Amino acid sequence: MSEERGPGDWVGASFDCAPGLRLQAHERLSRVQMESLGRRLDKIEEMIERLERRLWLTVYGVVGVILAQAFQSVLEQVP
Repeated sequence: MSEERGPGDWVGASFDCAPGLRLQAHERLSRVQMESLGRRLDKIEEMIERLERRLWLTVYGVVGVILAQAFQSVLEQVP
């Protein structure tokens, strides 16, 4: 069962150690957190774009009402 191995048998062999596993887990966790942050940022950007469209629609509506009132007052002045 036990075979004797020489020093050259372990060259290039990978092995897992606790610090290496912790580093890999931390890298995976960081990657997942960054992906989640990116998705949340995309959602926030979409919400800002919708809010901006609503704001411009409101501005155009107010300007339209002001122009309509001005036009109406001009029509009332002309006989």
